[in-house]
Amino acid sequence: MIRFLALLALVCSPLVAWAVVKQVRVIAPEAMGVSCEVNVCVDDRKRLAEAQALYEEAVRYVDANVARLQTAPRAIFCSTPWCADAFGIRSPVAGYNVGTFAIVLGPRGWHGYFVRHELIHHLQGERLGSLDNWLLKPEWFREGMAYSLSGDPRRPLVQPLEGLRAEFEAWLAKVGRERLWDEAGRL
Repeated sequence: MIRFLALLALVCSPLVAWAVVKQVRVIAPEAMGVSCEVNVCVDDRKRLAEAQALYEEAVRYVDANVARLQTAPRAIFCSTPWCADAFGIRSPVAGYNVGTFAIVLGPRGWHGYFVRHELIHHLQGERLGSLDNWLLKPEWFREGMAYSLSGDPRRPLVQPLEGLRAEFEAWLAKVGRERLWDEAGRL
């Protein structure tokens, strides 16, 4: 009986995760009704070219202005509240990243600086390790870097975000761009 229950739990775990943890859905976004081509997925096929252009520009920008990405993650662009909710985005959140696997953008995230912001989080995961970055790096570093280096034009941001960006920019001025990743590893 214990073996049967253990097997049942093992078989049901992925289904429960799919139903409860919406971020898991990035593994197979097509199952949520989005269409994917190469690394870009959309809920509205008419906006695929727009999403691809935003994504490609963001990858080029991050490669040229922050650091080279080792891998380009899958990007899921939701233009509707239904899609955003299906992947776990609630307003006012524009997007999020899932480690080094995927980024998800909601209806507010269809701007180059938001896509770059999420790609910078992806880059942080590549360079520093996803769990280390998420659990051990200070918020001013994680979020401040993403707001600062993405070219986000909104100044000032609402607090505490503007404070996080300012703290990162002060730190970066002290350590210098050429030592950014070495010093980030020491945080």
